[in-house]
Amino acid sequence: MCELNAWFAVQLFEWLVGPCEVTEAEFTDEHGNLVRQQSRVHIKKCRYLEQSNCVGMCINMCKLPTQNFFTQDFGIPLTMTPNFEDYSCEMVFGQMPPPLETEAAYTQPCLLTKCETASPYSQACPKIQS
Repeated sequence: MCELNAWFAVQLFEWLVGPCEVTEAEFTDEHGNLVRQQSRVHIKKCRYLEQSNCVGMCINMCKLPTQNFFTQDFGIPLTMTPNFEDYSCEMVFGQMPPPLETEAAYTQPCLLTKCETASPYSQACPKIQS
């Protein structure tokens, strides 16, 4: 099911997020088993992040709602990991999302050269909501 969701994500959401591809994922499931499957979607450069240039919008309006929808409403765990340096993103279907507070995205500062509210002294984007 996770591999099928990854395939559908690439087919149906490329118009929204940009070019993407399915690759192999390796992770430990909730039972402690090592899982290898074709359920990772690599978004080469996310249009949403590139256009918003906002860490908070990426996390609050894309990452968290998408993870919650698939994990809670659809019953398929999903972890999204944005890369704020190259604007790529990894989506891994089948991997339970960790608490936001434990992820690097939680302490990600604003994009200094892109964000209007960015401060060189801020430790994390002030718009991130946990």
